[in-house]
Amino acid sequence: MSTIDQPTAAPEIEDMGALLALESAQPGPLRRGEIIQGMVMGASPDGVIVDVGAKMEAIIPPNEMLSLGVEASNKLSAGDNVNVMVLQPSSAEGHAIVSLDRARGEEGWTILAERLESGATFEGQITGHNRGGILVNVEGVNAFVPLSQVDSVRRDDPDAASLMAGLIGQTMKFKVVELNRKRNRVILSERAAMAEERKAARERVLEEIEEGQVRNGSVSSITDFGIFVDLGGADGLAHMTEITWERGKKAKDLFSAGDEVQVYVLKVDRETKKISLSLKRAHPERWEESVSKFVIGQILIGRVTKLMAFGAFVRLDDGVEGLVHISEIANRRIQHPKEVVNEGDIVPVKLVRIEPERHRLGLSLRQARDDAEAMGFVFDHQGAVVDWPDDIREQYEIGPRNESTPRPTAPKSPQEAIEQAVSRDPEPVSAFAHAFAQALENAETTDFELSGEESAAPEASAAEAAPPVAEPDTEPAATVEASVDEDAPAEAAPAAEASIDTDEEASSVSEEAPTEEDPGEAESSQEVATADSASEGGTEEE
Repeated sequence: MSTIDQPTAAPEIEDMGALLALESAQPGPLRRGEIIQGMVMGASPDGVIVDVGAKMEAIIPPNEMLSLGVEASNKLSAGDNVNVMVLQPSSAEGHAIVSLDRARGEEGWTILAERLESGATFEGQITGHNRGGILVNVEGVNAFVPLSQVDSVRRDDPDAASLMAGLIGQTMKFKVVELNRKRNRVILSERAAMAEERKAARERVLEEIEEGQVRNGSVSSITDFGIFVDLGGADGLAHMTEITWERGKKAKDLFSAGDEVQVYVLKVDRETKKISLSLKRAHPERWEESVSKFVIGQILIGRVTKLMAFGAFVRLDDGVEGLVHISEIANRRIQHPKEVVNEGDIVPVKLVRIEPERHRLGLSLRQARDDAEAMGFVFDHQGAVVDWPDDIREQYEIGPRNESTPRPTAPKSPQEAIEQAVSRDPEPVSAFAHAFAQALENAETTDFELSGEESAAPEASAAEAAPPVAEPDTEPAATVEASVDEDAPAEAAPAAEASIDTDEEASSVSEEAPTEEDPGEAESSQEVATADSASEGGTEEE
């Protein structure tokens, strides 16, 4: 006889304490303000769906998970466990409303208090902005950064609103400057965080940088007196004279904020923590390449860019500039270059000096004048250029020629050439010009002497025709004795002796004060004395 298995009865729970514990383990109804743990189920148009138990689901609205940053819903995945705070145990749609930010905020307030006390710098993501500044969520706590504390946006910038909108989603560094839990107020500062970071970076750069280095940097700001370049935490200044080899160019026309540049370190002052830079010296090959085709003595054409009391700067080809010293502008003494040239003038200059070490060129306008005139340039009597050759006019876009401008004529004789040279240089300053002036003066003196001799010739002829006139003898005694006739009568002896005595006195005077006499004058005096003696002898015979 077969037997049928009877169904086994379920075991009875005899321990009532275990039964009560099992019932208490089941989640009860949600309470407002409590923090519970939930598991992410997925996303919906209203937010992120979280399973919080109690046979119901909860929703995290987008504005309650800002601590996760921009596009927070994409940062949560199904199965992730999160802590949330209950805002509404039940809504009209039948689910609870919870907040991720407020659950994290309880812990976030404690973290922010510690950062305020220590002065630590931390990172936060920008979640929004308003008219007064930007919004940041830090550890679930909403914080505010006033526009005055935003380092990357200037308060007086008219496009500040659009610039702040562009910062949303970016991570920046901040410091806590104010914290008030009762008023739910947290103020952050990007400027303070960046200042501390720049200070550390500046100290690091000052330790590493050396004079003469070529470093990379970015233009941080542009002013009227130069460009500030960020060298990786420390800013250096490139003065306007060290920006480009070309003069007259403004920094804002060549660079913009944020441009990557190479700079040459001119000077490092570690005491004042100042760095002097040069952009043009970081590329010396540009100057050397331009100057390599120049030769000393070459005539070059350039434009006057700037006048100074000591000379004029002239820009040549490829933007290279040289200095025409005031002494090399004209062959006369001037007080200021503006007496001869003006800014913008096209002038021919002679290259007289090249200084590769100092990247300087020495030019001369006055030394280039002769060659420039042969090329077709015209100068006025002051030394200024008043006309240019046709090819120079076309190259530099000079206006039409003024036909009323007098053009120089070629000299017809050496005398005319000398006169033109001296009139062109009224105050000679060179040995060559001085020689011209001296030659002209000597020529005029010679002409005057020749005309004087010609006028004196008729008078000399009349004097030869007239009978000789007796004059007091001033010749030495020996000359008179030699002129006395030995055959004269004795009666003439007293007169001769008296004449000899007189002549001896005159001879003694002449010996005390000797003078050089022309041989021709001596012979003439001897002839006169002989004629006088002969005249006296003839009288005695009669």
